Formats: sequence, C-alpha cells, structure tokens
Amino acid sequence: MIRISNFAVPFTDETAMEELAAKRLGLPPQQIAGVVIVRKAIDARRYHGNPVQFVYVLDVELTDASSVQKKLQARMRKDKNIAWKKPEQRERLDLRPFHAGEKRPVVVGFGPAGMFAALTLAKAGWQPLVLERGQDVDTRHRDIRHFWETGELNVQSNVQFGEGGAGTFSDGKLTTRINDAHMKDVIDAFIEAGAPEEIRYLHKPHIGTDLLRTIVRHIREEIQRLGGEVRFGAQVTDMELGPDGITAVIVNGEERIEADAVLMGIGHSARDTYRMLYGKGVSMMAKPFAMGVRIEHPQEFIDRSQYGEDAGNPRLPVADYALTWHDPVTKRGAYTFCMCPGGFVVGATSEVGGVVTNGMSNYHRDSGIANGAILVQVGPQDFGEGVFDGMLLQEKLEHLAFTLGGRNYFAPVQTVGDFLNGTSGSQQFLTDPTYRPGVTPADLHQCLPRYITDTLEGALPAFDRRIHGFADPCAVMTGIESRSSAPCRIVRDRMTFMAERTPGLYPMGEGAGYAGGIMSAAVDGMKTALAFLSRR
Repeated sequence: MIRISNFAVPFTDETAMEELAAKRLGLPPQQIAGVVIVRKAIDARRYHGNPVQFVYVLDVELTDASSVQKKLQARMRKDKNIAWKKPEQRERLDLRPFHAGEKRPVVVGFGPAGMFAALTLAKAGWQPLVLERGQDVDTRHRDIRHFWETGELNVQSNVQFGEGGAGTFSDGKLTTRINDAHMKDVIDAFIEAGAPEEIRYLHKPHIGTDLLRTIVRHIREEIQRLGGEVRFGAQVTDMELGPDGITAVIVNGEERIEADAVLMGIGHSARDTYRMLYGKGVSMMAKPFAMGVRIEHPQEFIDRSQYGEDAGNPRLPVADYALTWHDPVTKRGAYTFCMCPGGFVVGATSEVGGVVTNGMSNYHRDSGIANGAILVQVGPQDFGEGVFDGMLLQEKLEHLAFTLGGRNYFAPVQTVGDFLNGTSGSQQFLTDPTYRPGVTPADLHQCLPRYITDTLEGALPAFDRRIHGFADPCAVMTGIESRSSAPCRIVRDRMTFMAERTPGLYPMGEGAGYAGGIMSAAVDGMKTALAFLSRR
C-alpha cells in the first residue's frame, strides 16, 4: 500500500481519483487497483489567482505491487510525500467475560462517554445497565422543540439532558485535538449506525443534529441487542459506599440498585449530581473554562471571506472560521468556539431561571446563517478556589441573562456597534437573530463581568482585521454562552481511571473534566470501559 500525502487538487477538477493517483505516481491507470481517501482538507489560500484546493491523504493499492514497488521506491525515494504503508495491527485485549451472578456495571449518563462506554462493555459481553436522567432522543426532541416554541422548560429533558447528550443538539462536530487509536473505533461505530462514510476522511467531519438523532438511537438499539439495558427518566440521586468502595446507587430518590462499578458520564451540566458526589467525599477540584456570547453573520459573507470568487460553488462546503486573540496587557485570551456554518443559535438551559445559548446545525448546514461563540478564558483567579465557585459563577450569570432577557427564557441580544460604543437598543440587525424561544435587545455588559466584556471589546476589532466585516456594527451578539466545558474536575487515577478515594467509581467524559467534545468524550468513555474490564 502506498500513501500519498499533501496531494493538492483544484476543487474544480472532477478527474477520477484513480487517474489522479496514477498521474501523481507516474504509473499507467491500469496499475491502480484502488484508492482510499484517508483525509480530505481544504486549502482556501489562493496562490497567484489559482482556485481553492482540496488537499488529500490517499492510500493507493497497486495491481501488482511486488513488481512495481522496487522501481517506484527508487524513483520516489526523495519524495517526502510518498511512503510505503504497512498493514495496521490493532492491539488485542484479553478481557475476561461476564459470568452469571456478577453485578452488572452501571453506566450513568448516555451522552458520548456513557454511550461508548456502554457499547464497549456490551461488546465484551458485560450487559451494562445504563441510567439516563433525560428521555429517549425522540421524546427529547419533542420536549426541546416545545421549549423553543413556548418557553416552557422541562428540566429533565432538554438540550443538556437526554439520550445522546448535549452534542446531539449541536453541530455534531467530530473534530478533536486528541490523537488516539480508539478514534477509528468511534468513527466505525457512527458509520455502522448510519453516519455518512465521509466522516472517515474529512478534515473537519460533522454529522448534524438531524442525522445524530437517528444515529444515537441505533447505537442504543445495538447495546440492547447485545444484552445491555438502557433506562430513561432514571436519575442517580445518591450512592452508597462501603469500606471497599461503591455498593449501590439510588435512582430517583427511591430505587436501590446494587453495584460495585459505576462508570459516570454525567455531562458538564449535572450540577445536582456534582454536589451529591462531593457530599459523598469524591475528590474534585475547580478548573478553568470559558464564557462569552454567540455572534451571527450571513453565511455567504463567511464563504466570501474564505473562498473569494469561488464562494457559492456547489463543490465547496459552507465555510467556517477559527480565530484567536491574546490581550497583551491582561494576558487573557479570547477565541471562537463551536462555529456552526449554516446553523442556528438555540436555547440550551437546563435549569429554571437561566438563559444559556448554544450553536446547532443540521447535516446540510443550509440555514444561510453562520454563528460561532466568542469565548473568554476564566479561571479560579476570577471566581475563587472553591470546587463549585466556577459553577456558582455560571449560575449567577445565567440568571442575570434570564432577567435581562425578560424572565421568559428570551435571550439578551446586542449589536456589535452598540456593544463597542457603550449603547444598547439597536434593532438594525445584519441578520435576524435565530435564537429560540426569542430575543430582547439589551446591554450584554449587564450580564457578563467586566474582565469578559473588556476582552471581547479587544477581540472583536482584532477578529475584524482577520475577517474584514466580522465586527460589522449591525452583527448581532446573543448572550450568554456559559457551558463550553465543565467548571470542575472529578479527580481520577491515571492508570485505573477510578476516582481518588472512591473505589468502583469511574468518572469519564466532559462532565468529569476529561474531554471537550463528542469525539474526545466518546474515546474517554471507551478507554474508561476498557480500564474497568482490564481489572476484573
């Protein structure tokens, strides 16, 4: 197998990939047995007026590799983008099977971490019991739509809680900064459950909320087929501890379930569960996170800024952006986060009396509106060293946003011009705000601390220098984005994955402070399940 890296092709070139690979290798097309796209990225930098390029990593199989390889190796020996790839050998784990009479492992939470922990356990024959406080994805979808349409919140079934976790009602991004062999297993599971094959190779793969709803249901059905049990409306409200660790969990304040292993993937918004765990002596610590606002632009503006005259070509995906800025005086940073091309800003609170925003899009990203969060780093130096001080700050600011929006779950919005000029009330928006249930013009300075608003005021002009028009005076900002990641961490042993001082408890995923998105949470769930299995 030959691997071709950094293979740039004009996006307008519709030549078959086998022909392109043959030309790159200097071989007749008939000597190419097959081509697998390993990675596909976009290079939007326009060199000397040339069009946007797709940049590939390809694995090429030859019809008669043994006779061609030596000649090709000699000819290509100085080409750093040509390599001979050995077949992958995955590590095989010797895991003891589940025996009758043993306690089933309990998985708490059915977001990406809980879902892939449960899938891993089920494939190993351990018949996990999954307890999810929210509802199945179809019921959850109805509850969320009802909230967006009426402002009537279901605190147990919303954007944060329910089958699939918060990522199900987002852009469905599968990008991550981690590099782990288990990422392939996660991608394989998504594709087996109905995700498009392209997520194997796209540089920035995404699924979208509309497809994710079906995919997470299919993964749940596979867990059940393998002997696992998934219960919805089942919140773990307490747990019992003995001299050797966990002995039982209490569900909904009344049902006792014996357990000696609990894999806990509660997500970053289960504040009542955090408090319960802390009260049981589970080791926890405050951690930095980020907060800010959502900003919206016409998608065609973002496309033009990235693709120039090629914008709008159907062969190009809708464009995104990623911007950072560092204040040279305060040393505090701001960055764009969870940018959703062709998406919506949505109400994502899980608690009465709070306003929380998030970005969401469907697979085709065709709303015509781009939105992204602009976040500012905050840490214990801002909110205090107590375990829950960051969480208390989140709660305080979400309540301020709720009050500022009119106490009906409408979100406060402000134009960039008003925000930078110290005024408020303008409704000459560049795009109509997409946030649901609704919006109220207000001054975002009244629901965010000054160290955040000062940083935003410095970042917006800096971002405008990168993308001219980004800080258009009529661009609308919606507050607040407060749940980008968990405000605390459940401390666990690096080798066993068990919580310090609490044997049998396996904290995992974004809510435990060990992940930052769908992929990293799913991988962490898999690795936590494998850590459990390796110790049985």
